Amino acid sequence: MPVTGDLATLIEPLKALANPVRFQVLQWLRDPEEHFPVDPTVTDPRAVGVCVSHIQAKTGLAQSTVSAYMAVLERAGLVRSTRVGKWTHYRRDEERIALLVEELKREVGEARTGDLLSP
Repeated sequence: MPVTGDLATLIEPLKALANPVRFQVLQWLRDPEEHFPVDPTVTDPRAVGVCVSHIQAKTGLAQSTVSAYMAVLERAGLVRSTRVGKWTHYRRDEERIALLVEELKREVGEARTGDLLSP
């Protein structure tokens, strides 16, 4: 069954998050000061974002791989990029993430206590 336009806005971010590294990076970007070296004289990690080189160093992956991963997250609307000189910085798009969570609740529904399986 083809994905309709309405579901595409939900499916694309979920596909982006299906990769464990991309999911982890999005988690790290929630608290950038905790996970990345921060120099407030250079940029504000909350307003401008974290330099892709710091993300690359933390993941241990090739720069090209990290850039591709970040591009997927950006196309999915989960992060925004900002150029600072020759460097690209990424920050979470909190508004879009909140909308995604609300959309998931609408489309899938919230779990009810009785729906959860007991261990």
